[in-house]
Amino acid sequence: MENQHRPIERTKSRRLAAEFGWTRSSYTLLSIFLATIFLLAYVWWPLAEEYLEQIDVSQSLWRQIDWLLIGIFLAMSALIMAGADIRQDAWILVVGLAGGLVIESWGTQTELWTYYTLERPPLWMIPAWPIASLSIDRLVRISDRFVRNGDGSRWTVVSYWLVFPAFMGLMLFFVWPTIDKPLTIAALVLCAALILTPTNHRLAIVTFAAGAGLGFLLEYWGTTRLCWTYYTGQTPPVFAVFAHGMAAVAFWRTGLLLRQLAARRSITAPSRDGLWTNQL
Repeated sequence: MENQHRPIERTKSRRLAAEFGWTRSSYTLLSIFLATIFLLAYVWWPLAEEYLEQIDVSQSLWRQIDWLLIGIFLAMSALIMAGADIRQDAWILVVGLAGGLVIESWGTQTELWTYYTLERPPLWMIPAWPIASLSIDRLVRISDRFVRNGDGSRWTVVSYWLVFPAFMGLMLFFVWPTIDKPLTIAALVLCAALILTPTNHRLAIVTFAAGAGLGFLLEYWGTTRLCWTYYTGQTPPVFAVFAHGMAAVAFWRTGLLLRQLAARRSITAPSRDGLWTNQL
């Protein structure tokens, strides 16, 4: 009887995997994600130990569980598994890792934000950026199905030139105390260059929205848990939320540029709808 049930179970498993878009690469990415978490906990065990020490055994453990963190973890795990392709996703991981290091270095060196460990930047935070980049890629591809007909429309172009200049104004206001810092000047110039150069307006807006949406959850968790603190003391600042959207756009554009360079050198870099589409 057990052997008769196995084909049925396998069929259900395959249907479930197809429904969620799981591939062989999905399990590889999830394994890398979990391995990274365990590695970080092992290398930076004092940080993990300090976090565990906050648990009050005299109170209900159920009330002390960080449900927001668990929710974010589960959501990002599900997202990175959807439609995974390790060959393509490797590009997103590399760009996210490098981009995260640059952003964290800028923010902590200029003291726009500080981590509770006072590291500038904290290396244990950097791996979160490529995982977030993969999650945003999946959100973009899901959202893009509903707004695909907006390419080149007047509404899309107008929206682009309303959203991104408004972000630049918000950014300039927020970083003004560090306007004399070379890293801040470089960040402003880079954002302005990305906004002013030709792009796919629709995909830029979708990417910005997806990044900001995920960014709100991450920033709310981090600032309310005092993992990191902005100089304004806000939990979180509006700029920080939308900065995740701009970072997502920057990573997308960087990935496209790298793909073009790779194509010229005959390096295989498969195209796929989402952050890594051919449309610069």
